[in-house]
Amino acid sequence: MTKERRVPQERTCLCWLLLLVALTACGQRAPASHGRQAAASAAATATAPGAAAGITDTGPRITLSPDNVHIEYHVYGSGDPGIVLVHGWAADANYWNAQLPVLQAHYTVVAVNLAGHGASGSNRSDWSIANYAQDVVAVAREIPNRELILVGHSMGAAVALAATPLLGSRVLGVVAVEALRSVGQPPLAAREVERRLAPFSTDFIGSTRKLVSASLFRSDADPTLVQKVAYDMSLERQSIGLASMRALLSLDLDGLLPAIHVPVYAINSDLSPTDAARIRKALPDFTLDVLDHSGHFLMLEDPARFNPLLLKDLAAITARAAH
Repeated sequence: MTKERRVPQERTCLCWLLLLVALTACGQRAPASHGRQAAASAAATATAPGAAAGITDTGPRITLSPDNVHIEYHVYGSGDPGIVLVHGWAADANYWNAQLPVLQAHYTVVAVNLAGHGASGSNRSDWSIANYAQDVVAVAREIPNRELILVGHSMGAAVALAATPLLGSRVLGVVAVEALRSVGQPPLAAREVERRLAPFSTDFIGSTRKLVSASLFRSDADPTLVQKVAYDMSLERQSIGLASMRALLSLDLDGLLPAIHVPVYAINSDLSPTDAARIRKALPDFTLDVLDHSGHFLMLEDPARFNPLLLKDLAAITARAAH
């Protein structure tokens, strides 16, 4: 693990990370939904046997978003503040399974399935980051904890940032995982957004699997995990996946930042560089850790190294709020 380490990477990898990660970089699933959820659960524990051991789940809970979509979430453990986990594009709450045992030992942990993901509803026409943020707000209003920390992976980090001002003083801070690399850069032009979407419009399954296997993992990553994640994400409903990706790629991330008045911590991989100095120009209260030799799904790939960083950031945010 290194602090603010910049690692040179191949142009292809960086291009795809800017597609999905740069702000990074969707009710029910399509008919393959049960298979997808099983695949996601397997992916979440593929390199961490027993990662789900000790998890205390009270069962699925449902709330309604402002646009009347059923949003499923799970609550684990107890303690303050509440930790709200927000997954990324074409993923679901299972991607946090390897973090649940260590988190629920200290905190109330809330794992959200955004609309169109997991068992949440899909009766939505606007798949914007702003609407996803409303999903998080709807769940947060069901949680008794007065104070919250939002943790978002990839697209989920943008969603967490968008939800932060909506929740006001309840939010103590944000932890972004594999995100925020594009802060301080201009948004993509509409033509460029459509160019990047084109392969997914033509062949969503194949393009998603290629994106995951070729660009979001290191070349020496566990092939079983790579295959499981690639298969799982490719089962996202195409219409939702495309609309969500378009919203993400079109997002003016810097436009969200003036409303952020809490510390933001980031845990990124070294798949491509994170320019912390540039990010701090738009987000002064920003702290970065880079987990070397990891990929986009670092919380799945190496929970033994990722979890202590996450716990450190949560403790730091909590301690700062107490002073």
